[in-house]
Amino acid sequence: MVRVGVLLGLLGSAVPAWAILTIEITQGVDSGLPIAIVPFATDARNFPSQDVNAIVQADLARSGRFTPLDPRDFVSRPSDDRQVIFKDWRIIKAEALVIGKVKPAGRDRWQVDFRLYDIYKEQQLAGYSYTVPSNRLRAAAHQISDIIYEKLTGEPGVFSTRIAYVTREQNGRKYRFRLQLADADGYNPVTVLTSPEPIMSPAWSPDGSRLAYVSFEQRRPVLYLQDVLRGTRSRAAEFNGINSAPAWSPDGSRLALTLSRDGNPEIYVMRLSDLTLTRLTQHPAIDTEPAWSPDGQEIIFTSDRSGKPQIYRMRADGSRVERLTFQGEYNAGASYSPDGKMLTLVSGVAGRYHAALYHLSAGVLQVLTDTPLDESPSFAPNGRMILYATEQGGRGVLASVSSDGRVRQTLKLQEGDVREPAWSPFNRSTPIN
Repeated sequence: MVRVGVLLGLLGSAVPAWAILTIEITQGVDSGLPIAIVPFATDARNFPSQDVNAIVQADLARSGRFTPLDPRDFVSRPSDDRQVIFKDWRIIKAEALVIGKVKPAGRDRWQVDFRLYDIYKEQQLAGYSYTVPSNRLRAAAHQISDIIYEKLTGEPGVFSTRIAYVTREQNGRKYRFRLQLADADGYNPVTVLTSPEPIMSPAWSPDGSRLAYVSFEQRRPVLYLQDVLRGTRSRAAEFNGINSAPAWSPDGSRLALTLSRDGNPEIYVMRLSDLTLTRLTQHPAIDTEPAWSPDGQEIIFTSDRSGKPQIYRMRADGSRVERLTFQGEYNAGASYSPDGKMLTLVSGVAGRYHAALYHLSAGVLQVLTDTPLDESPSFAPNGRMILYATEQGGRGVLASVSSDGRVRQTLKLQEGDVREPAWSPFNRSTPIN
């Protein structure tokens, strides 16, 4: 692997306030499980700015699976197990209860305790204690949200995951592009790369430690692999012509990508240990945007071999190519759901392009949005939400929609455009304690 030999100076650097994504929930947050989240008790005089209780409440509301109840309706405000009176919460029709404390644990460190209760069974479902520095309080709050979500739904939460995306700001006739990473709620953005030329197609490795992306900083498309923690990167593909659309294999050992090194855009697989290439498609049409199935046995891709872009599927060795989508004039940019049962993609009719689902077993296409210019849909690692790019007021924004289409929200910057979203896999790091 050819080393670039640089530690990107902006990795982990602060970003201006306008570059922080803000979330607006636009639909579907009032029909979830009623949950009472009591403001976390504290006797600290200099409590840090991160409000653990507020972060947990925002996380759960944003999921669409919960309806946090108004604290003004609470009959009591317990902070430990002995103070919990279950009938107080049945009065306001709460089905779950969260209580907690935050207290100093040394210089710039805090102990965060919380408990989760099932109101009708009158039993504790979870109880944890974390000791964290001030700058990790938000991470602790997200982990609490993940635990609550999993205990009450049986599915893992995604509040501790991250998103990658590309921003574009204009200064006169010049543009500045940034590849950024942020928490799933838009907080804590860091810049991976700044360039006057476009950055495209960020893709997370299965363990979340690396990003593949395409940068035009050399005035031509070059595919890079970025170590997210160390900041180092390497060139993976810089052939003549197109180097684009990287997609990691489930075991992280290979990339599927689009190259035109032989004259026509085709799907290749690159073995990352030695950068060996295997060409999978052999067709005069354009073949692009590969994505692996969760078991690594199949690859889907976009091709116009039928006249217009549609989704095709083949074995991971390039055999048994078949067309999947027939509904709609345009279907492109597909990727698998984590369970392998669905695809998310962009479906277009009459010049309008919507984020959609394709149900593999039934062969049915389901449009999820009514915005006209959607692109780059990406599943959350639990499959419950889909993150995508769209336009609002003439600017590029990110949006998300639940896989049932019921919950919608937008993520936008104060200034500039944001595009090319990619949702990280689950955070596999050691739990905070």
